[in-house]
Amino acid sequence: MVTDGDPVTEPHDSLWNPAVGPSDYSRDADRYQQVVFEQYKLCVEMADRVSARRNLANTFFLSMNSAVVTVLAVVTHDTPSSSLSVPALAAGLVILLAQCAAWWFMVRSYRQLNAAKWRVIGMFEERLPAFAYSRAEWAMLEGGRNWRTYLPLTHVEQWVPVIFCVAYLLGFAALAL
Repeated sequence: MVTDGDPVTEPHDSLWNPAVGPSDYSRDADRYQQVVFEQYKLCVEMADRVSARRNLANTFFLSMNSAVVTVLAVVTHDTPSSSLSVPALAAGLVILLAQCAAWWFMVRSYRQLNAAKWRVIGMFEERLPAFAYSRAEWAMLEGGRNWRTYLPLTHVEQWVPVIFCVAYLLGFAALAL
């Protein structure tokens, strides 16, 4: 339900840039504003592409982890737990933990890269009539501070490799001990 005055549903104050008005789009300034807007569109597109690459990286690491776990499951399927080779299990564990560490750092790197890109987009919006992404949208999402309104995906993404690591360590302990 939308309520009057609710800052999450009424972003008008954070949307419009009072420093930019119709006079900034006069014939003399028109070309400059067109170039700024084209660069702005390019920055938004590149930020979107970084997000797409991040999703591909997540898919890659999920597939790699699944492949290693599948190989370990097939290799150990018919082997009684008392005769499992601890060094072989440890080798698989090291591979999985290394993949998870690389995955965690990759997600962190993409998070940092996108944060910088969105700051630049906000700087471009200072030259445009509206702060669509940098202020209005973020205000509607309460800046990611309230998980009921919006839980930033990168926060969730960074926990996935950690959860996998914990699961692998518990699985190794159960099989090897």
